[in-house]
Amino acid sequence: MLADPKTLSPPPIAVNTPRRARVWTNSLFLAALFALGVAAGFALLSGALWHWFIIPVLICGILIGGDAIDWVRGRVDLFDPVGIVGLLGLHFFFLAPLLHVYRDYWMPDVAAPPSDWREWLGTMALLNTLGLLVYRLARKGFARSPQPSSHRTFWRLEENRFWIAVSLALVVTAVLQIWIYAQYGGIIGYIATIVDVNGIAATQGQGWLFTLAESFPTFAIMAWAVFAREKKFARSWLVIALVLLAFFMLKLLFGGLRGSRSNTIWGLLSAVGILHFWIRPMPRKLFLVGGVLLFLFMYGYGFFKAAGLEGLKALSDAEARDELIAQTGRNLDYVILGDLGRSDVQAFLLYRLSLPDSDYEYAWGRTYLGGVASVVPSALWQDRPPTKVQAATEALYGAGTFQADGFRSSRIFGLAGEALLNFGLLSVPFAFLIFAFIVSRVRHTLLTLQPYDARSLMIPTFSIFCFIILATDSDNLALFFVKEIAIPFAVLLFSVRVTAPSVATSS
Repeated sequence: MLADPKTLSPPPIAVNTPRRARVWTNSLFLAALFALGVAAGFALLSGALWHWFIIPVLICGILIGGDAIDWVRGRVDLFDPVGIVGLLGLHFFFLAPLLHVYRDYWMPDVAAPPSDWREWLGTMALLNTLGLLVYRLARKGFARSPQPSSHRTFWRLEENRFWIAVSLALVVTAVLQIWIYAQYGGIIGYIATIVDVNGIAATQGQGWLFTLAESFPTFAIMAWAVFAREKKFARSWLVIALVLLAFFMLKLLFGGLRGSRSNTIWGLLSAVGILHFWIRPMPRKLFLVGGVLLFLFMYGYGFFKAAGLEGLKALSDAEARDELIAQTGRNLDYVILGDLGRSDVQAFLLYRLSLPDSDYEYAWGRTYLGGVASVVPSALWQDRPPTKVQAATEALYGAGTFQADGFRSSRIFGLAGEALLNFGLLSVPFAFLIFAFIVSRVRHTLLTLQPYDARSLMIPTFSIFCFIILATDSDNLALFFVKEIAIPFAVLLFSVRVTAPSVATSS
């Protein structure tokens, strides 16, 4: 039985409106008003914002803000990748650079550019402006018109096979996680090992065990969605809240206690998307309120990541919190600009690469090869190519500074930053071109899905993956792809039968 077509939001419908009305309702125009208002507000609050860098940053805000406005106005689906990238990208490209200057907050452990951080923020914003122009234009070029429903395939979930596959997956992943905890003497011992400075070394060679075990919550939410899709009680907001709370706890138990906040946050957003498509549409206000709660979680969980269970005292004890912030630097600026932004890292990288006496040698694609190779078990490939860590360390601190068992940079550079590491300035627009192709393909799939098409169990994760491409590096991307996409998708492929919609409906 198929659901009401309203379960999946249809693509926006073009409506003939007067030209003057179209101007005032144009999303780019509204984004320009918003960006000008925000930039003017920052400039009034701080004289440091009176600098040419604000112009390209403002243009970035307009270009990406148009998609954010479309999302807020409901012109695109809640999990349309264009809307997701626009909403999160508004902070990434626009708010973060302004906040860096306003708060005078910059990445530690590097010698600041002798000229001015703003010079390099502005130069990087010029590159991002070019990249976002390529992204918007190429996205339209790559877009395909939705096929008539009679020509679309439908991935019908064969429930007998699905329950066999997902039950087996749940059992295997649960047993693996229990075994992992047992190795460290239980959950407390596990946490103590991970927080210890030698914790990473203690877990070497177990990457695939962690990856497989941490897939348990994904299988659990997929199983719940399939089970509850036609149950009236499952549409209750109380039930939905309880399900999301249970999923959140599972994400903490399966990977979250390892200090991975992103593992929990992106997983929770994917769970909301699955419920959005399979149980009931989620209101945008809920999404925004959830974003605030997730930000508070990131801030609080940073203390746990830094000091384990002792760090949780900082949540209720102001003195302990101030002491821990002084030791680790994990304040609100760190979360807003360090965790959720890449502006200063990309700007500093651009400065280092532009030095006349720079000794950095471009990686010429090696970081991408190393990122993909990083998910191959070391037992199968002992001499795997290095990830971006070596290139990043030498780009930021000079040739020869990288030490495999010693000094190394853990900075994350994002799409544009890793392109700079590999090929230099001219590669940034090409990186955004590839990015536009991926976003357009995910969006096309979303707009052509029929209700209860099995692929809608994965579409939220693919949409989130689009933003992760923008904000992180190839090694992190490869891990996310394997754990959150490839493993669940393999179970899904075993469980579906591809048919024409007309055949699926008549049967």
